[in-house]
Parts: sequence; C-alpha cells; structure tokens
Amino acid sequence: MKVLIVIPARYPSTRYPGKPLVGLRGATGQSRSLIQRTWEAGMAVKSADRVVVATDDDRVREAAEGFGAEVVLTSDKARNGTERCSEALSVLGGGYDIIVNLQGDAPLTPPWFIEELVSQLDKHPTAEVATPVLRCDGRALKDFLSDRKEGRVGGTTAVFTRDRRALYFSKEVIPYTSEDYGDDDPTPVFHHVGVYAYKPSALASYPLLKMGPLEQLEGLEQLRFLEHEHPMLCVQVEARGHKFWELNNPSDVARIEAMLKAMGVE
Repeated sequence: MKVLIVIPARYPSTRYPGKPLVGLRGATGQSRSLIQRTWEAGMAVKSADRVVVATDDDRVREAAEGFGAEVVLTSDKARNGTERCSEALSVLGGGYDIIVNLQGDAPLTPPWFIEELVSQLDKHPTAEVATPVLRCDGRALKDFLSDRKEGRVGGTTAVFTRDRRALYFSKEVIPYTSEDYGDDDPTPVFHHVGVYAYKPSALASYPLLKMGPLEQLEGLEQLRFLEHEHPMLCVQVEARGHKFWELNNPSDVARIEAMLKAMGVE
C-alpha cells in the first residue's frame, strides 16, 4: 500500500491572513512556522511514502523549500484543502492507494492519528473517506463552549452512527449536553481532527461534486461528501496524553505554544 500525505497551504485567510508562516515557539523558545511544524508532523508518520506541501503561493513555497519540504504548485482555483489535494494528486500523476490530507493548521497531529486512519480506511469495505475523532474531556469541552460564547470557531465537532459512519460535522458544539463535567471527565462530544484519508476515486471525484447548502453554511469541506451520500468513516483515536488543537484564530497561537512547551516539543 502506497500512502501520500498532502499538506494544503493557502496564504490568504478570512480569519487569519498569512497563517501558514506564523511562528510557533516550542519548549526551548525556538520559533518555527506553522507550515514547518505541520510538515514535521507529517514526516513523523511511518506509513507515509511521500509528504508534499501543496500551495499556490510563492511565499509559502519559498518557506517550505527552505526547510526541505517537497512542494507541489497548484492553481489558485481550489476552494478548500480537499480540492487542492485532488489537484496535487493529478499533478503527481497518481499511483497511491490512500491519500492523506493533513491540513496545514494542525501541527499537533500525532503520527498515530494518521497511521490508525490509514489502517482503518484500508480495511473498511465500503468507506471512501475516513477522518479521526477525539472524545472531548471536560476541559476541552469548556474550551469549545468558551470559544463559541466569544464568537470564535475553536474547532469542529462530529456525530456518527454506532458503526462510526459520519452523520454530521458542525462548528457548533454537538450534540447538546446540559451536564457539567470535570476537567478530566469524558463527555459525549467528539472533536473532529482536521485530517482526511481518501481512496483515489473519491478524491478525484470531489471537485466534480456540486457544493451543497450545508457545506456553504458551515464552511466545512467534508460535508460535500455527506451531502452527496459518499460514506465517510469516523475513526476514534486516543490522545495518549498528547495535547491537540488546531490554529484557527490568532488567539490559538498562545494556546498551541503552551501545549508545545507542556509536551517538551522544541
């Protein structure tokens, strides 16, 4: 099985322009860009045969090549990371059994999230796409609710069937729960981790699918698969004490830097 990891990176951003090049300080105070830390996360995945950064921006390309990444130049027509991954696969000529979309704002993604994702999609008889979900503890749920109260999108939540088939993803906190949880208590809310694994046919077909109202309202690319009834598998992963958060807003920089320092990451 050949696995390709694509890291789509777009310089313009409504919420955070220039986000890929934002510096993040680790435990030693050393600053490395968001795109470099995400590339390092991809390079740590043992099952990956190739890791590339896909971008349409020369600033991102120059930075990525500067720290040793392979870069695939894509057009500026891609509306989201999945479309950019599809174009990158076409540029590279295919030849991969599973393609992983490691979004450029997820530098804290541990390698076992991706390895489990690839393994489960490879074994599943009908799923075309897979994505990881992480059960929120009380502390994480409070962070989600706090962000929403302040008008920020702190992350995405997911709901799924008993056999882990995705039902819906939202930037709101779903399902609703009125209970008050302790910081370390498990909750019924699952954090959707911004990583996807695709079978080649699903990724190739994605740009041809019409964007639906749910994708437009939520701004979540994976909803296009659900609106067109493409089966998506939610793979529950374990944090193993590893901190996880995505860089969605400028306020997330301090949060992620604190997590890097707490884990002793340089």
